[in-house]
Amino acid sequence: MNVKKSNIKRWISFGLASIMTAGTLIGCSGSGSGTAKVSATTTGAEAAQETAAPGTEAGSQTADGNFDWKKFAGTTLKVNMVQHSVAEAIVTKIPEFEELTGIKVEHSITPEANYFDKVSTALASRTGEPDLFMSGAYQLWDYSAAGYVYDLNTFLSDPDKVAPGYDFADLYPSAVSALQWDGVPGHAVGSGAQLGLPLAIEIYSLAYNKRAFKQAGIEVPKTYDELLAACDKLQGWNGPDSYAMTVRGARDWGTIHPGYMSTFANFGAQDFAIEDDRLVSKVNSPEAVAMTEFWVDMIKRGGSPSWSRYTWYECGADLGAGKAAMMFEADNTGIHQDWEGASAEAGNLAWTVMPLAKEGNTPNSNFWTWSMAMNADTKNADAAWYFMMYFTSKDFALYAVTEKNALDPARTSVINSPEFLKKMESHDGYIDTFEKTIGSTTIRFTPQPYFFETTTLWATTLQELVAGNYASVQEGMDSLKEKQDKVVEDIVISDYE
Repeated sequence: MNVKKSNIKRWISFGLASIMTAGTLIGCSGSGSGTAKVSATTTGAEAAQETAAPGTEAGSQTADGNFDWKKFAGTTLKVNMVQHSVAEAIVTKIPEFEELTGIKVEHSITPEANYFDKVSTALASRTGEPDLFMSGAYQLWDYSAAGYVYDLNTFLSDPDKVAPGYDFADLYPSAVSALQWDGVPGHAVGSGAQLGLPLAIEIYSLAYNKRAFKQAGIEVPKTYDELLAACDKLQGWNGPDSYAMTVRGARDWGTIHPGYMSTFANFGAQDFAIEDDRLVSKVNSPEAVAMTEFWVDMIKRGGSPSWSRYTWYECGADLGAGKAAMMFEADNTGIHQDWEGASAEAGNLAWTVMPLAKEGNTPNSNFWTWSMAMNADTKNADAAWYFMMYFTSKDFALYAVTEKNALDPARTSVINSPEFLKKMESHDGYIDTFEKTIGSTTIRFTPQPYFFETTTLWATTLQELVAGNYASVQEGMDSLKEKQDKVVEDIVISDYE
């Protein structure tokens, strides 16, 4: 990973502080000793696609061929996980993993509000614990810049280390590439170090209450204009506390990354660009301003009076309670309100592709993936790799999404399996919307080490625009550009290449 040495101290200190704030919102040898530094030159992902042989899955209970699941028996791994349905599924299968491998697992599960504080502090200690941790891609930009993340290409490029039948190519390419980065600010994801492997993913779509639309006698919106018209019709649709559209509004990065950033991309806007060897904010471009004008209008005409404190949790709860008629959020947020008996509106919910400028346009969704990453300082790298293969395998993914409720699966074979399709058939439009969106889904942000600072400034500006604190959206976004440019002013791109 290319890191400008003069910036390491600032990257580490800010990265830890920003991740801790965000948390309140929401080369190693073959024996596994030493520290692996991430590299932008390895091509292990491609090699794994070519060398993974058919046969027993990583999650099955017997070894196959020359692959020895017992090779690191007697090792103890420490794993940190966030409170999430996929983590709950992992915990139920740890005894089987221990029986298969002889590796003992000590795990912890922490609510998201405190999780990244815990991980950041542990990684900064450089003790090698935990060996493994769950993470999102954005956090990995900071962690990898500080030298905390093991490059998994070390394993993926070695056929002897990849379990027969693991089938790396079956993982959604967009989920894999979301966890690759070469460490150069301004360079897109999709190349360089493999910073993690995906456990569960999110795309962004429109969830809606079928009862609300039937009652109002209107069609589900497919375009921006239709969405605003629906907001006008659906305010107060289910009593005085009800409203049309729920989206995130809290003063943190989470407000920007789901529906807002997806729509931002669909307007043709971008957050940063490289100009004259510098990273430059583009949030005040004509496309960015037009998109934000639309978003502010949507919130004013259809949003909750309490919008400015909303996270994914409040959005999902209001949809399930019959307060919100629509939700522009992660597709799986509404699913957990739609299981039989899960909420007052379970059975009335449905999904469709996000509104676009014109019906039929490509839905360019932003992306989130919960991944498993390895501590660069682990003393048990090979045993940790076994854990990663087991819990990102086809067998485990199928179990996690059919017998448990971990969504969305990161494997193409699982989302197309008869078992999963059967389980999801009662959730109207979910599979169809996923299939229409996943192919054009990627991380829409520009990777850079001050992600959490720049997006928190962005969310703050959005709140101020909705509150009317600027004379115009242009004025607000001009101010935001100045603030973001100040944050990234010390980044010189050629210092990292």
